[in-house]
Amino acid sequence: MQNMEQARFNMIEQQIRPCDVLEIRILDLLKQVRREHFVPNDKKELAFVDMEIPLGQGVLMWPPKLEARALQELHLKYNDKVLEVGTGSGYLTALMSVLAGHVTSVEIVPELSAQARKNLEICRLDKITLEIGDAAQGWGQGAKYDVIVLTGSTPVLPTAFQNSLNIGGRLFAIVGDAPAMEARLITRVAPDIFETVNIMETSVAPLQNAQQPKRFVF
Repeated sequence: MQNMEQARFNMIEQQIRPCDVLEIRILDLLKQVRREHFVPNDKKELAFVDMEIPLGQGVLMWPPKLEARALQELHLKYNDKVLEVGTGSGYLTALMSVLAGHVTSVEIVPELSAQARKNLEICRLDKITLEIGDAAQGWGQGAKYDVIVLTGSTPVLPTAFQNSLNIGGRLFAIVGDAPAMEARLITRVAPDIFETVNIMETSVAPLQNAQQPKRFVF
């Protein structure tokens, strides 16, 4: 246990803080929600390492610093309605559920959704709805959200996500093709006005069935 707590402390001090994540409530949350409970059993020793962790089915868990940075940039509030595209292990779902009003998380791989449900139940977290389906190009048939997070990258960002934001809503998405991708925060400041801020360069696995650009064929 002592080694686990030391590894958690090292993660926060050596990975999270250097990535400009300094908000106290985020740092406290990373101590509160146990990341090791969301990592596959055969990869527990990697729980606090600065890397993507394979979850199976080609899905990878974000590195800790990306999870923390996304949380900080989204400025989650207690009444926010959140859509997460790609549940994965359920860890980011768990973190957001503590800060927000309700999280709807959609996973295309049923086995991953089932495991995420077990992980979340062990941690006794609520205010979460897990759904199974393909949300890579939108979700919810007109539903509106205060926060949307895509946990896989997308070469092209579908306009459906921006249109699903409430006024003041925030969208965190990683856009581009490997190895040059950009984590972006898009805020809907008025019905037809969106403000985009590039947060950081990164590279993560794409969403299944992500929207592709029109590519020239010679």
